[in-house]
Amino acid sequence: MRQSLEGIASFRFIVNGNGYFEMNSTILFMAFAGAAALLIASALVAALWRHKRASAGEVKLIGEIGYAESPLDPEGSVIVGGELWRAISFDALPIAANARVRVVGLRGHLVLVETA
Repeated sequence: MRQSLEGIASFRFIVNGNGYFEMNSTILFMAFAGAAALLIASALVAALWRHKRASAGEVKLIGEIGYAESPLDPEGSVIVGGELWRAISFDALPIAANARVRVVGLRGHLVLVETA
């Protein structure tokens, strides 16, 4: 594809060897600027969406009621506050799936629970 420069304000491209198509450099610049702005805005939205604020989870979790997602014998999964947590039975007794549980503490990344 051949290209010739006509002055500073426009570019001329040969289309299929039959005719010419003129593209104003201002339009080309606006298209690239718009694409760059869209890319930057998308990256910003993605970064903000993935950003999760750290909170004092221990204070908010203790005393909360949830239910066992899987059997705890003595370790399994619970749903508390709409979130899935790895949990361990506080007194090491098995807890059936779908049983109501109460959070009584934390041990590392495990939630300590008892039947409610």
